Amino acid sequence: MTTRVAIDCDDLIRACALGDRSALRALYELEASRMIGVAQRLLRRRALAEEAVQDAFVSIWHKASTFDAARGGGRTWVYAILRHRALNMLRGERRLEFSDAPIGEEQASEDDDPETIVTQLSDKAALRRCLQGLAADRRAAIVLAYVHGLSHSDLAIKLGMPLGTVKSWLRRSLISLRECMG
Repeated sequence: MTTRVAIDCDDLIRACALGDRSALRALYELEASRMIGVAQRLLRRRALAEEAVQDAFVSIWHKASTFDAARGGGRTWVYAILRHRALNMLRGERRLEFSDAPIGEEQASEDDDPETIVTQLSDKAALRRCLQGLAADRRAAIVLAYVHGLSHSDLAIKLGMPLGTVKSWLRRSLISLRECMG
């Protein structure tokens, strides 16, 4: 038996796919307060939770046409989007918190190619030496993933490689870097 909330979410998402802004507003009114609570448990800060919920609703609006009720309920789909966004925010924070870059060092631009970024590292830096020990394509994969923040899927598309290959390259390259830096 399907609950009324599930039916409402499914219908509202389908309406969003058709461009109905009032459906998005209704979905927001139906789920936003609960979503903020879920996001706050993951992110531990109200402001970040609100940002995650806002980003989730933007994604819901843009991806509503991909919703398939046969694969799961609308409410489940909405919360999966929220969870994904919150976890990405946590990953981004961890990257910032543990950055080894000296204060004042220029940040990489999204327009910089991986080779430019590697050459901008300090000549004395062990990381540069270790990165240069990797094959150029693997070095590019590491830089694109960890400097530009590309997901494995985005990286596979950008490099024109199978997803499994990209994951293997990253894993092996990180092992090599760890050994080199060790």
